[in-house]
Amino acid sequence: MSDILKAINFADREPTLSHRFGVFFLTGGIMPNPIDLRFQRVSGISTEVHLETINEGGENLHSHRVPGRMSYNNLVLERGFIASEIPSPLNLEFNAAFSFYKFYPSDVLITMFNESGVPIGGWLFKKAYPAKWSVSDLDAQSNSVAVDTMELAYTRFQILRL
Repeated sequence: MSDILKAINFADREPTLSHRFGVFFLTGGIMPNPIDLRFQRVSGISTEVHLETINEGGENLHSHRVPGRMSYNNLVLERGFIASEIPSPLNLEFNAAFSFYKFYPSDVLITMFNESGVPIGGWLFKKAYPAKWSVSDLDAQSNSVAVDTMELAYTRFQILRL
């Protein structure tokens, strides 16, 4: 295939569907947690540069806007309430944080997959730790799935594209 056709095919790629993803908690920075992989929704993947305004003496037409600190939203993970004989390491970590004020930051990798299940990109969240944990309302008149919502704070994230 010619280089021109390769460039056209690359530029005309189909958008990635948002339902093909995996969440991997990296124990010790390398070993993924084999139990806590499946989540129904991930949100909060965003960052923002706060701008600082500098007024220059004698210049009244404009101010200088320069980049300041970065800020990150919490990473929000949602999944069905887990009641299993095999304990969830993530549930144990959240319980340790909120019961004993013990935090064990770890890296979290969220990977997007193509239709064949091949990783095509993702985000690596550095030094993530529990920030909030909630369970959906319990309602005797409803027949819906109980959902755990877990929020993680982190120091920064890195975008990965393959």
